[in-house]
Order: sequence, then structure tokens, then C-alpha cells
Amino acid sequence: MIVYADTSALVKLFVTEEGAEETREMLSGAQIVGTGVLTWAELVAALARGVRRGYLGEGEAEEAVRSLGEVWDSWVRVRVDEGMVRRAGDMAWEYGLRGYDAVHLAAALVWQEGIGYPVVLATFDRELWAAAKYEGLEVWPKT
Repeated sequence: MIVYADTSALVKLFVTEEGAEETREMLSGAQIVGTGVLTWAELVAALARGVRRGYLGEGEAEEAVRSLGEVWDSWVRVRVDEGMVRRAGDMAWEYGLRGYDAVHLAAALVWQEGIGYPVVLATFDRELWAAAKYEGLEVWPKT
């Protein structure tokens, strides 16, 4: 299985929250894991937000960022270009997605088109999940 994972899925590799164990299991069984190159900034921002809101200790978040650095190069990083951003804008408009979620959807679709194999989009964002399914991507989790 080839998996494009958005930030809502990847954060579960680094913090303990609902769905973390299942996500780790699914991603460890994937043949290839990919994500958008912008995910680094979004994931670090999510960890920092967790510290500010008291969900994570600062040391825990710093360890998560170190762990991210250790696995980052093992993932395919889908680069963003203007064509992808415009496509993301169209999908944000059509599906009511937030900006980065639309970029994740466009990146997963571009990657799938580029490699010529089915890509599973892993996300815990309900709007992105529904839009990806409508666009013909397989989605995870199933419900």
C-alpha cells in the first residue's frame, strides 16, 4: 500500500492520542509513505500549539520534533508548485477545505497521477477525508 499521510495522521506517530496506535500500525505496514513538503511546518506548528495549550510538555514536543527529523528523509516529500497550489485553491473552493488541507489533497492526487499507482490518503480531518473520497482516492481510516 502506498500512503499519503496528512498532518492529522502523522502527528499520531509522535504523540499519544486517539487513533495513534492504529495509525502507527498502518503506516509501518505501508510500502511507501509520502506527504507534502509543507507538512514539516504544519506538524511542528501543531506540536508547538500542543505545548501552548498544555496538551504536551515542552520536552515531549522537542523530542517529537527530533523524531520527525529522524524519519523525514524516509518519506517521499511531494513538492508544491504553482499548478498544485491553483488546483488546491479550486478544491478548497469546491469542497470548503482549509488551505493546507486542500494542498494535501492536491499533493496526494498529483503524486498518484505521477506514479501511476493508487494512493491511500490517511487523514483524520473529516472534510478532507470526504473530499478525497469524492476525488477517487482511497481513504484511511475507513470510517
